Amino acid sequence: MSHRPFPGRRSVLRGSLAASAALTLPAGLGAAPAFALSGRPEARWGVQTGDVGTGSGLVWVRADRPARMIVETAATESFRDARRWQGPLLGAGTDFTGTTRLHGLPAGEQIHYRVLLADPDDPRRTGEPVTGTFRTVSRRRRDGVRFLWSGDLAGQGWGINPDRGGYRIYDAMAKLDPDFFLCSGDNIYADGPISATQALPDGGTWRNVTTEEKAKVAETLAEFRGNFRYNLLDANLRRFNAQVPSIVQWDDHEVRNNWYPGEVIAATDTRYTEKSVDVLAARARRAFGEYFPVSTLLPGAREGRVHRVLRQGPLLDVFVLDMRTYRDANSPDDQTTDPQGILGREQLEWLKRELARSRAVWKVIAADMPLGLVVPDSTEGRPNFEAVAQGDPGAPLGRELQIAELLRFVKHRRITGTVWLTADVHHTSAQHYQPSRAAFTDFEPFWEFVSGPLNAGAFPASALDGTFGPERVFVKAPTASNVSPAGGYQFFGEVDIDGGSGELTVRLREQDGTVLFTRTLQPGRVGQ
Repeated sequence: MSHRPFPGRRSVLRGSLAASAALTLPAGLGAAPAFALSGRPEARWGVQTGDVGTGSGLVWVRADRPARMIVETAATESFRDARRWQGPLLGAGTDFTGTTRLHGLPAGEQIHYRVLLADPDDPRRTGEPVTGTFRTVSRRRRDGVRFLWSGDLAGQGWGINPDRGGYRIYDAMAKLDPDFFLCSGDNIYADGPISATQALPDGGTWRNVTTEEKAKVAETLAEFRGNFRYNLLDANLRRFNAQVPSIVQWDDHEVRNNWYPGEVIAATDTRYTEKSVDVLAARARRAFGEYFPVSTLLPGAREGRVHRVLRQGPLLDVFVLDMRTYRDANSPDDQTTDPQGILGREQLEWLKRELARSRAVWKVIAADMPLGLVVPDSTEGRPNFEAVAQGDPGAPLGRELQIAELLRFVKHRRITGTVWLTADVHHTSAQHYQPSRAAFTDFEPFWEFVSGPLNAGAFPASALDGTFGPERVFVKAPTASNVSPAGGYQFFGEVDIDGGSGELTVRLREQDGTVLFTRTLQPGRVGQ
C-alpha cells in the first residue's frame, strides 16, 4: 500500500467539554449563547474542516458569544511561522457559527491549525485556542487516498449515552487516520426527540444526554440548530472533527422522515404546528449550512446547493448528490414517464457533465439513498416508495427511469471507475449490479456499497428490486427492527485507493473497526 504513513500524535481539542455523565445538560451548553457571560469567548463545540482540496479547505467554529473568528495555520504543532487568517464576525444571525476559507496551502501536506475567538470590542482579548489538523489533497498519484463513509446519527431516540462513552464509533474511525470522512446523510434526526431513558430488550435502560431542543420535533430555526448542536456535545465526535475533514450531504431526517418538496403534513400529525414541509426544509437547510463547512452553502456562494463535486487528486473525484431537494413526490412510483425523478433534471444533467469531464481514476457517486434496495414510505399508511426502487423487477418505472438514463450515459460515454456509496437503510451490504440479471440491460456492471448507522436503530435488510439486476454479495443486518446501538449493528465503510496499482479496496467495518467484508476493484474499467 503506497498511502502516506500515519503522522505522529495528532492535535486534539484542548479545553473541550468532557463527556458528560449527567442526563440533562445545563441550558448554557445546549442552547444559544447567553450574553451575560464574563471572561473571554470560548469554542465549546470544537472545530471542523470540510471540502478540502489540493491547496484549500474550510475551517468551522461556534462561539459562546459574539466574537471575531481568527485562524492560524502552520506546518507543525509548534505553530512556528504561523499564517493568520481573518475570519467572519460570529453573531446571532448564524447562531454564532462561522467558516473561514483557507487557500494557497501546500498540496499533500499535513496542516495544523488553531482557531482563536476574539472579543469584537477588544481584539486583544481572545479565548483559549482550539486546535485541529487535516491533510490537503495530494497531486501525487503515488500518495494514494483513503477515506471512510457512513451516516445516520442519533436516530430512533438513541442519543449520546454517557454510560457507554458516547459515540464510540468515531474513535474507531479516527484510528484509521483517513484523509476525509464522507457523511452520507441523516446527520441529525430533527423528527426524532430524545428522552432521558429508553428501555432495552434485556430489561436494561439506555440513558441519553438530553437538551431542550431535542425534547420535540424540530420546527423552528432554533430547534433545527439545537439538533446540530446536540451531536457536538459528544467528545468523541469533537475529537474526530478536529482530526478528520468531512464531506457532508443531507437526506430526509435533517428535515423530516421521508420528506419531499411541496409536502403538507397531515392535520392528524399533532407533533407539528408548522404543516408546510417546504418551510421546515428551508429552516433545516439554513441550519445545515451554518453547522457544517460546505463550500456551496457558504454565505455568498453562487450555487447555494448541497450537490457538488470534490476533486481529491488524480485518483478520485467525489460526486455528492442531493436526492431530496429536487425529487418528485413519493408515490407508488410506477409511472411510465418521470421527468423530475429523484435528482431533478438540472442536477442529472450536471452529474452527467461532471462525470464526462472527470479525469480521475475513480468516480465515487455519493448517494444519500440506495438504488436497488426497496425503501417503502409508510407515512399515513400509503403504499408509496421513498427511494428509487419500488419492488417491480421489470422494466424501469418512476424514478428508475432517471437512473436508467444515467447508467446508459455512463456506458455509452465509456466513463470508467464509477462506484456508488450510500447509507440510509441502517445495515451494511454490498450489491453488484449486472445487466445479465436485469430487466434493463443497457448499462455496464457496477458496485453499490451500503454502510451505517453510526449511532441509531439498526433494521433488517431491505428487499432487492431486480430492474438493474442487483445481487447482494454481502449483508449484515439484524432480524428485528430498531436494534439499539447496545445490541451492535453499527457500521462504517472504508475506501482505500492504492497509489501504485490504482486498485480500489472497499472494507465494510463494524463499530469497533472489525472488517466484515472486503472487495478490491480494478482501475480503468467501465464496468466491474
